[in-house]
Amino acid sequence: MEKKSIWYRIKDFFGFNKMSPYEKAFHRDANIRSTFFMALIIIVLESWMIIRFIKKYVLTGQYATFELFFKYSKNYWLLLFIGVFMLIYSALYTYNKISRSPYISTGLTIMFTGVCAYFGWKVSESDFSKGRMILCFLTMILYAACLLIWRPYISIIMLSVIGITYINYLDVYGVDLEGNHKGVLEADMINYATFFISLIAVVVSIYHQRHSEARKSAKLIKASITDDLTGIPNAKEFAEKAEILISTSDPSKLIYLFFNIANFRTYNDHMGYAKGNELMIKLAEGFSKVFEKDVYGRMSDDHFMALTRIEGFEDRIEQMRQILKKESTDELYLELKVGGYRPTENSDPRSDIDRARYAVHSISHHADKTYIEYDKKMHDGFHLRQYILNNIDKAIREDYIKVYYQPVVWSDDKKLCGCEALARWVDPEVGFLSPGAFIPILEECRQINKLDLCIYEKVCKDLRGKLDNGEKIFPVSLNFSRLDFELMDAVSELEKLVEKYRIPKEYLHVEITESALTDETGGLKSAMETLHEKGYSIWLDDFGSGYSSLNVLKDYDFDVLKIDMVFLKNYENESIKENARKIIGTILDLACALNMKTLTEGVESEEAARFLTEKGCGRLQGYFYGKPMTFEDVYKAIDGGKLTISDEIL
Repeated sequence: MEKKSIWYRIKDFFGFNKMSPYEKAFHRDANIRSTFFMALIIIVLESWMIIRFIKKYVLTGQYATFELFFKYSKNYWLLLFIGVFMLIYSALYTYNKISRSPYISTGLTIMFTGVCAYFGWKVSESDFSKGRMILCFLTMILYAACLLIWRPYISIIMLSVIGITYINYLDVYGVDLEGNHKGVLEADMINYATFFISLIAVVVSIYHQRHSEARKSAKLIKASITDDLTGIPNAKEFAEKAEILISTSDPSKLIYLFFNIANFRTYNDHMGYAKGNELMIKLAEGFSKVFEKDVYGRMSDDHFMALTRIEGFEDRIEQMRQILKKESTDELYLELKVGGYRPTENSDPRSDIDRARYAVHSISHHADKTYIEYDKKMHDGFHLRQYILNNIDKAIREDYIKVYYQPVVWSDDKKLCGCEALARWVDPEVGFLSPGAFIPILEECRQINKLDLCIYEKVCKDLRGKLDNGEKIFPVSLNFSRLDFELMDAVSELEKLVEKYRIPKEYLHVEITESALTDETGGLKSAMETLHEKGYSIWLDDFGSGYSSLNVLKDYDFDVLKIDMVFLKNYENESIKENARKIIGTILDLACALNMKTLTEGVESEEAARFLTEKGCGRLQGYFYGKPMTFEDVYKAIDGGKLTISDEIL
């Protein structure tokens, strides 16, 4: 924390230091709120004084005429009128029903204070002539000083001048009822001096308490609208500023730009998070210069946003790219990916930001593309994405999620040894959705566990239905993603379903994709060990689709190795076929050496099936033996003799 000098502290104590616009507004608003209560007190007091005046003078006939009545009560009526006016004004000001001009509010506050002080002056002058204390004057000054807080130096000067002036005035010009000179007693002089000194101390104390609250509030507001790390506007503040700019400008001349740093995660891992933070700060400084005349902010992580003029926006992107390029090295190459969206007249900034973000994500895995704008094709994909995220809970609740089962057969006798459970979304509004349409979106937005848990339960329910009818069932393999183990207690949830539907554990196989094990820190491995201990068979899915395959085989214990269908893709091509045979043969030999059973996906021909059988692959799965189908259709195939359930499970 920056240490303040003594001179700064002295100036701060007396209120000479410059205030921020927010601090000024805070004090001004506080004074207006205080004015409301002061006006209310004035109204009550003056109403009471007028009632007393009427009872004492009007009803006794002393001031029976209107002229006499108003002549002797005009001060009460004046103060009452002003009190009512200020009460209404302060109420309207507080609830934003009237202009909050600082000049008007400050002017009216000063006027109200002056009228109150003048009223106290005149009343106490009369009281003094009658030998009474000047309580009305002191009370009005107390109200003005304590409820309407000024900077300390103003309060000190104002109270000192008013106090000294009035007391000296009474001492010099004060008279009694007979018109004889009447000075202020020395004892009263001391009492009045003590009063004003104490009052000055009180108002200075109130000012500093209020100013401390203003500073704390200002810091909280700044924290809520600025990014903690970089100090530039955060997502919330960006959206609000963008909304203002869109509403006051021609949207057709503006464009949203969403910035994403490709390879930033690798940079963080190699250079450390401190260096990563330094990079974010440098980029933020770049945005504040390059987009100085525009709206910009940090969204999150390595994501930044700008709403800028279309004219020359490519040059501004290039300037930011050059700033990032200076931080790249031969080993750690960083690239700026940018997604653009051109707003329309009635577009919402938050939706526009999402569209620009959606655009840049579409090129995140394309090394040759660094800029793309949101178009019609993206628009359709974006709305489908929003529909999926907004309706996944409803789809589960309304039974739009269906389980399709793809047969798996033994390679030697071609009997059904199980099925893989696959999700399908049959929506009454958008129709049939394939897994490729919704699963990546649910994974990206960390909602895949909802879908998977739904599938697990539907599978258990289907199997229980057949068991209750005394029919033979087959094993079903369930797909588990890495997020299932992060977002829920996957082992406990599976155990609950097994217990609820009373499913023998050997009929439920757990498939874990190879990619789920990348960068695994230990939690998933522990869960897998628990699943093994509880009697579940664990399969490694999509083997060969990732670079970490051999490490996975070294570090984890699997019962079945599931060879990815990519090796059988275009198998009919002779040049590809030869390489595929060599690779698959090597994988099967490796699995045998590790005492793992094998399954190959993507079998679509008799030739591929025969080769795999000859090489010793235990299980086969693919369109050659059946496409994914409903549970009822699987049993129709069984009843029709197309499929026969094997007695062997593992």
